[in-house]
Amino acid sequence: MTWQTFVFIPIAALAFGYSGYRFKILFRMMKAHQGKAGDRLKDVPARISTFMANVLGQKAVLQKRAPGIMHFIIFWGFLIISVGTLEQFTTTIHQAANFEFIGDPAYRALMFLNDIMSLGVLLAIIYAAYRRFVLRPEGLGKSVDANIILAMTSSLMVSILLMNGFHILGVQPWFQDAMPISRAFSEVLAGLGLSQDTNAILGGIFKWIHMLIVLGFAVYIPSSKHLHLVAAGPNTYLRTLSREKGMTPINFEDETVTQYGAAKVTDLSWKDALDYYSCTECGRCQDLCPAHNTQKPLTPKMLIVDLKHNMYRNKANLLAGKHDEVSHIVDENVTEDVIWACTSCRACEIACPVFIEHTNKIYDIRRNLVMMESRFPTEVQSVFKNMETNASPWAFSSEDRAKWADGMSVKTMAEDQNIDVLLWVGCAGSYDERNMKVLRSFASLLKKAEIKFAILGKEEQCTGDPARRIGNEYLYQTLAKANIETLNRYNVKRIVTACPHCYNTLKNEYKEFGGNYDVFHHSQYIAKLIGEGRIKPTKSLDATVTFHDSCYLGRWNNIYGEPRSVIQALPAARMVEMSQNHDQAMCCGAGGGRMWMEETLGKRINVARTEQALATNAEVVASSCPFCMTMLSDGVTEKGMKDKVRVMDIAELVDQSTP
Repeated sequence: MTWQTFVFIPIAALAFGYSGYRFKILFRMMKAHQGKAGDRLKDVPARISTFMANVLGQKAVLQKRAPGIMHFIIFWGFLIISVGTLEQFTTTIHQAANFEFIGDPAYRALMFLNDIMSLGVLLAIIYAAYRRFVLRPEGLGKSVDANIILAMTSSLMVSILLMNGFHILGVQPWFQDAMPISRAFSEVLAGLGLSQDTNAILGGIFKWIHMLIVLGFAVYIPSSKHLHLVAAGPNTYLRTLSREKGMTPINFEDETVTQYGAAKVTDLSWKDALDYYSCTECGRCQDLCPAHNTQKPLTPKMLIVDLKHNMYRNKANLLAGKHDEVSHIVDENVTEDVIWACTSCRACEIACPVFIEHTNKIYDIRRNLVMMESRFPTEVQSVFKNMETNASPWAFSSEDRAKWADGMSVKTMAEDQNIDVLLWVGCAGSYDERNMKVLRSFASLLKKAEIKFAILGKEEQCTGDPARRIGNEYLYQTLAKANIETLNRYNVKRIVTACPHCYNTLKNEYKEFGGNYDVFHHSQYIAKLIGEGRIKPTKSLDATVTFHDSCYLGRWNNIYGEPRSVIQALPAARMVEMSQNHDQAMCCGAGGGRMWMEETLGKRINVARTEQALATNAEVVASSCPFCMTMLSDGVTEKGMKDKVRVMDIAELVDQSTP
């Protein structure tokens, strides 16, 4: 042992001790959250696989190539350099405790990787600085915290190169030829004309600088946005594994539950807190958010940051267990306008490289506002009333649910249960004049394919999706349980629907209440019938077609190929994509209950999406969702293109092409 041992040990102990103390506080605040996170430990093989792919392989990060490669280099550079840093620590404590015991070839390989990665990380940091200070992408924003980390990281890499360069000149280690970057650096440093002893001393000084910067990282990270260095890995492992997911139900029969939704950050779950810690503030979520991109107050990035700051402001109450004294979750940053601006399109979640779930938090906050505080847009009141009295968001009688099929000889389940599939019509298909035509076209296709089908008619009720997305979970469950009772009474096994919202609810959410069905969206069903030769489109469409991806079909259920295969099966149809398509597609603006809310802030989302469609010069804008149909039709009309561009459902296109 030397004097360095006795100096380093207490400094390191203080740094790691303080860091551990801060992490303990973060963990305690996370545990103070009382909401349900679900089972996050099941399916271990899949979790290991996603960890390997997205943490070690950086798959999600690499979705954006240039910044992804930058982050990949920094990530793996730090992992490899950390091994060298650990050796610096051990040799400072005990001079002989180096890693040469692994053998000469392996040690030389380790030194080579450390050397190459030191330069690689430095170059990546230079690019990161260029991106932040010169390119300045909006989503990245401004951050003093990020600037500090860039300065510390670049200083760390420079100190390593200087340490190695002076060490080569002063000590001439046997493995120096395995460090080409540091050797080149040493040749530059040799021009200083310093003695061998001076070079050795400077090598030692920069070793200390290197170690102190690392200890500085340990102290700084727990209070920095770079907490994601620690949290993102566990958050990825504990992510929701499947693309499809349903909202977490509330047990209204449990009398111990007195709070519905999130009135305070502690009403959210520990997984929500881990989301805060994991946020890199990269802005990818914000870049794709339709609300943000049309000048609404919502930005998914700042939602997470602001919820984290709310939690930090309430730290004392969280640690003391004073839940009642925690401030309200809706504050000067997370306003009601922020919460109601969300269309639940999930563009933010699909874009997030660390798998943060933004919609869960918004849904829970809405539940509290609606069910506990009766604070919601005034126009929603009539929607709730209609759903309570008519089982539909519109004020139409259930007796009229089957009028769309007048003259088509469509039977109800009460009349004939010997069927291949139940056609779930949905409220738009039942009552909206434009979407009634879509259902007639789809029913016509089923008849042409000789599919035995029936409808529920007046026994069908709204799936409850609008109520649930807006925040009225009790109303949703009332409707859902009534529908499930009807479906199970008829022993329904297979359902097809033309509405992605109905599809998502029937497929992914009814199973929580005993509704287990084989559910198809009509795009899937039509593609299947065409593939089997039961539908044969032969009439030429002779038009350029662009397809709009419904959020609840695409991002919520990963259905992208089937609607396009249907369009491509139409003779003479020329498919052209919008600038934003598939996972990157822009929402029409109707999801998350926004279909029934006024849009008074910023530019209308449906107009922005319509402009993207019109930019393709397509003659037909194809849709596969009744809400999207309405929003895009309104957009085309507003842009004065109603006489030149047709908005049509894929079922209508196929029906017109099929004799």
